[in-house]
Amino acid sequence: MSAGGPALTERGAALEERGPGPVRVTLSINGTEHTLDIEPRVSLLDALRERLDLTGAKKGCDQGTCGACTLWVDGKRVLACLTLAMTCEGREVTTVEGLADEGELHEMQRAFIAEDAFQCGYCTPGQIMSAVALMREGHAGDDAEIKEWMSGNICRCAAYPHIRAAIRSVRDQP
Repeated sequence: MSAGGPALTERGAALEERGPGPVRVTLSINGTEHTLDIEPRVSLLDALRERLDLTGAKKGCDQGTCGACTLWVDGKRVLACLTLAMTCEGREVTTVEGLADEGELHEMQRAFIAEDAFQCGYCTPGQIMSAVALMREGHAGDDAEIKEWMSGNICRCAAYPHIRAAIRSVRDQP
């Protein structure tokens, strides 16, 4: 950013300067637009939980190491605690609340229930979001691959065998 002038991108286009106080941000979450006035430093996780009452994504470590806050931005897995809300403008955010279709649970949600893939349930939303993503990404070939691609999601109750069983059951459906 040049002193006294707007910031420039690599292409030379001026960027709007925003902050440090509250800024108006419009987020598309689960197909619905929400306009918020937030400080630029507000994480996507805090905007969802504290401003929009979407509490599916959990605040575990708040450092990006546990995966409890995993959700999708433009279909890709992200850790909401490490993502600034304002960087999601113009992008589609999908939370675990957005997986159900007209009140019908997603097949992975049903599989987690059927396979008892959670104990306390705290990590479950992030686990489910990662599990659906790894299926879409084609990383469910065998248990070793599932384990590797789910390694960013920690389950303190050690329900890992059940989580892998849920993923396999969805993978193996006709």
